Amino acid sequence: MPRVAILGRPNVGKSTLFNRICGRRRALVGNEPGMTRDRIYAPAEWLGKNFEVIDTGGMIPESSDLIASEIFRQAEVAIGEADHLVLVVDGRAGALPLDEELAQLLRRTSKPVALAVNKTDTLALEAQAEDFRRLGIEPVFAVSAEHGLGVGELLDHVTAGLKHSGEGLQPSGPPVAAGLPIRSGQVPPAATGVEKGARLPDASGEFPGGAPDEPIRVAIIGRPNVGKSTLLNRLLNQERSIVTPLPGTTRDAVDAELERDGRRYRIVDTAGIRRKGKTKLLAEKLSVIQARKHLEGADVALLILDPTEGVTALDTHIGGYAHESRRSVVIVVNKWDAVPNGASEVKTFTGVIRRRMKYLDYAPVVFVSALRGQRLGKLLAIVATVAEARSKRISAGELAAFVQAVDFDRATTPAGRPSRVRRLVQVSSAPPAFLAFTDRPGPLHFAFERFLENRLRERFVFQGTPIIIKAKASK
Repeated sequence: MPRVAILGRPNVGKSTLFNRICGRRRALVGNEPGMTRDRIYAPAEWLGKNFEVIDTGGMIPESSDLIASEIFRQAEVAIGEADHLVLVVDGRAGALPLDEELAQLLRRTSKPVALAVNKTDTLALEAQAEDFRRLGIEPVFAVSAEHGLGVGELLDHVTAGLKHSGEGLQPSGPPVAAGLPIRSGQVPPAATGVEKGARLPDASGEFPGGAPDEPIRVAIIGRPNVGKSTLLNRLLNQERSIVTPLPGTTRDAVDAELERDGRRYRIVDTAGIRRKGKTKLLAEKLSVIQARKHLEGADVALLILDPTEGVTALDTHIGGYAHESRRSVVIVVNKWDAVPNGASEVKTFTGVIRRRMKYLDYAPVVFVSALRGQRLGKLLAIVATVAEARSKRISAGELAAFVQAVDFDRATTPAGRPSRVRRLVQVSSAPPAFLAFTDRPGPLHFAFERFLENRLRERFVFQGTPIIIKAKASK
C-alpha cells in the first residue's frame, strides 16, 4: 500500500494533520512539543483511494539530546519507507531556519514532497503562506489541520497518482470543512485529550470484537522502564519503538502486526503507566489515558515486570487495571537474564507474584529477556493459548455433565446453608460468562462463586482469562 509520511519540526501540528487524514484520534495532540516520538501508522482513504499515513516526531537534526536524536532516526526510517513526503510548517511562526534545514534534507531524497503551511485559518495568514515558497518545495498548500481547511486540496495532490482501489469506505460523518468533500470515517478535529469513555481502535481502524480471523489484539502494559518497547522491537525484529534508559520514553501507543506459526497478532506498545499524582506533563497524562484505553481494547494484556526491582505497588495497581477491565492476562517477567542464578529463582519469584497479585492467579507467568530474545517464542505460544481460552464456548451438554459431577457440599457457604446449582449456561465469551440457576434468589456468596470458578477451571482449563458468573433463582 502506498505510504505518505508527515514530517516537520516540533509543534507544527503534524499529529493534528495525521488525525485529520486518518479520520480519528490516533495520535496524541497537545500544545507541548515532543508529544509524538515513535512512528505511528494508520490506514487512510481519500475519494476511493487507499493509502497508509505515517506520523513522526518533531525533527531536530544533529541534536545531542538522546530522545531528540532517536526521534530523528525514527523519522529517517519513515522517509525511507514513504512514497510521498509532506513537510508541515507553522504558518503563524513563519519560516524558521530549522524549516529551511528540513526542506533541504527532504529535497535531497528525490521523493515527491508537498509543503503544508499549517495553522492558516484566516485570510491574512493564507496570504502569508506564499512566503514559504522560498523553502524551495512546490506545491504549497495553506491548511488548517484543526479545522480541516485546505486538507482536501492537499490530499487531492498527494493521491493524484494512486489508483482507485474499489474498496474504499463509504462516505459517512461530517465533512472535513465547509466546501470540502465528505470523507469516510471522519471524526471531529483532535483536541488536547481523549474523550471520556471513547474506545480507541487499533491502527487497522477496527474496534475490538470482530471476526474470528482477525489478529489477536495484545497490549503490552506496565510501569515505565520495564522493557515494553524493547519487547515489541524484539518481537518484530525491528526498532519500531524508541528505546532509551530514560523512563517515560514512549508516549503514543505504538502498534504493529506480527504473524508467527500461522497466527496473527496485533501488538500495541503502550506508555508506562504512572500513579495519577506522579503525572505532571500533559503528554504524560494523555499517554496514561491512552494506555488504559488500548488495554480495554485488547484481547490479551502482557503485564511486564522488572525482577531487579521486585513486584512493586505500582505493578499490583496496573495488574488490577487489567483484571478489572476483564482482559486475559499473561504476566511477563522481563530482564530475567539480569537475575543471578535465575534458573533456581523462578519458583521463588513466582511465589512472590502469586502472593502480591492473588486476583491474577489465573494468569500464566513467563520469564523472558527481551534484550536477548530469550523465550519469546514460548511467550507468543502462551498468548495464542490464552486467546483461544478467552473465546472458548462450552456446550450445554458438557455443562450439564459438569454440574452433575461437582460435589457442591465441599463449597463454603454462609451460616452453613448449602447452595445448589441446578443448571449452568454459558451466555457469552471473551471473556467467558456463565449464568448459574440456583436454588435460592440473590447473588452467589463470594466463597461459593470462587469454588464454582475453580471447578470450571479444573474441568475446562480457562488459562489466563477471567471468568464471570452471575446467578439466577431457578423456577
